Amino acid sequence: MGRRGAERPVGTVTRGTTNPNRLRRMDRWIAAVHGSALRRTADPYGPVAVDLGYGAAPWTAVELLERLRAACPDVSVVGIEIDPARVEAARPYERPGLVFARGGFEVPLPGGRRPMLIRAANVLRQYDEREVVPVWDRLRARLAPGGLLVEGTCDEIGRRHVWVAIGPEGPRTVTFAARLGSLGTPSDLAERLPKALIHRNVPGEPVHAFLLDMDRAWAAASPYAALGARQRWMRSVKEVAAGWPVVDGPHRWRQGEVTVRWEALAPGGGRKGT
Repeated sequence: MGRRGAERPVGTVTRGTTNPNRLRRMDRWIAAVHGSALRRTADPYGPVAVDLGYGAAPWTAVELLERLRAACPDVSVVGIEIDPARVEAARPYERPGLVFARGGFEVPLPGGRRPMLIRAANVLRQYDEREVVPVWDRLRARLAPGGLLVEGTCDEIGRRHVWVAIGPEGPRTVTFAARLGSLGTPSDLAERLPKALIHRNVPGEPVHAFLLDMDRAWAAASPYAALGARQRWMRSVKEVAAGWPVVDGPHRWRQGEVTVRWEALAPGGGRKGT
C-alpha cells in the first residue's frame, strides 16, 4: 500500500510462508458468519476487506476475494504487505476488485476508507505476547462500523487453524477448526493457537481447561468413530457445550469447527475449572 505522506509502514516483515488453500477454513467461516455484515456496509463504493500480511505470494488474497464474493458480490479486497518486493510481485494478479499495496498495521486505505474486514493470518506469531493487544487495538480502530478483525494461525496446508474474531469493541470469540480426518485429539490444535493464547496452554489457564475438556469428550465419543470423525467431533462439541459458552451450532460443527466466547478463554480469566 502507498504511504500517507512520509509515514513508514508499522510492523516487521514476516517469513512470508504461504500456500494455495491454506486459509480456506478461515475464509469460509468469515463468509458464512460475517457475510451479512459485509452486505450492510455504509461505504458507497461497497465493502472493502484487507488481507494483511499476505506473504511472499498473493494466493490468499486472490482466494479471499473469490470466497467473499460468494456471500457479498460487490466486496473488494486489498492485499497489504510491508515488503515492497512482495507487493511488486503481486501486481500481475490485480483485477477488478483486487489490488495490492504496501503498508502495515496502520492499514492506510485510499480515500480514507475503512475496511469491513481485516484478516491477519500467521502475522503475529513472530511478535511478543505483550505486543498482541496493542496491535489488535490499532487494527480494530481502523474498522468500519460493524467491521471485524480476524487474527489467527494455521499450519502450512490449512488442516488446523485457530482464530480470534475481534469487533470494534474488542475480542468476541475464538474458533477452533480442523480437517477432522487428520485430527488425533482436539488438543492437537494447541500448536496453532494464536499468539494471545499459545503460551497460556498450561494448567490453571482457561484455554488449557477447554482443550482438556474437549479431549475428554472426544475420548468418551469414541464409539461414534465408527460413523466417521465428523460424527465423533459433533458429539464431542455437544458435550462440551453443556459447560462452555459455545456460540455456534451443528451446522458449523459439521465443518470441523467450534466457536467459544472470548471471555471464557481469555488469559488469566474466564473459566479455569477442569
